[in-house]
Amino acid sequence: MGITKSDKFTEKQNELAIMAKALGHPARIAIIEYLLKVNACICGDIVGELPLAQPTVSQHLKELKNAGLIKGSIEGTAICYCIDEEGFGKIKSFFDYVQDTLIEKKNNCC
Repeated sequence: MGITKSDKFTEKQNELAIMAKALGHPARIAIIEYLLKVNACICGDIVGELPLAQPTVSQHLKELKNAGLIKGSIEGTAICYCIDEEGFGKIKSFFDYVQDTLIEKKNNCC
């Protein structure tokens, strides 16, 4: 297995890369869209919406949570998930920076 050299990049660059990787699967995009629609829910609710088995949905939820894109709080015997606004704020800030830089440079590209 190769060395990632992630220690050669800033904490912010690594964090954004982890978030981008977490969003790199259509099931995770579907989970985010569902959470935006319902505000908060448990894993079983998401299983009922997606064509995936419960263990698969749980794994996708874990990846999104580890990336800082969703939060989970224990409610009885279940975990209630919702969007982590701070995580998406970081993504928004990055894309705002990209957009502002492109506007400033007026897209004078090759």
